[in-house]
Amino acid sequence: MRKKILDGRAAEVDVAPGIYDWLDLPRIATVELSSEDPRFPIESVFDAHEGVGWRANQDGEQLLRLIFEEPVRLHHLQLQFVEEEHERTQEFAIRWSPAQGVSLKEIVRQQWTFSPGGSTREVEDYAVNLENVRVVELFIRPDLTAGRGRATLSKWRLA
Repeated sequence: MRKKILDGRAAEVDVAPGIYDWLDLPRIATVELSSEDPRFPIESVFDAHEGVGWRANQDGEQLLRLIFEEPVRLHHLQLQFVEEEHERTQEFAIRWSPAQGVSLKEIVRQQWTFSPGGSTREVEDYAVNLENVRVVELFIRPDLTAGRGRATLSKWRLA
């Protein structure tokens, strides 16, 4: 997988392909992201097995962007977030575009409250019918109440 932290660094890493009918994102897309804790790399969210997941290396809003080498058709999106340590209300939005630099169209905007004593896992599944997709963005506002918080993501699947 090719990866580019938005401060300009780039890296290429091999990641095992997914199982089932999920797209092999490491093979067909480049991911751009606003930050990354090196202990929680973005590659693990695309792994078919349970991994450590991704975590930002700074508090506040985060952007994860998939740029496909060739246009794809999407019919299913799945996200999984896990927060076991801090109570927080998170908001995320998924947007898409047929080309980089073209205005993005919002697919969904969702809020969820994590509570270490109760709800620690959020799984979202969305049926979509999108043709000619070149860019998919995931925008995460990790804590609506305090305005801070560390964004995390456990899984991100597209089919």
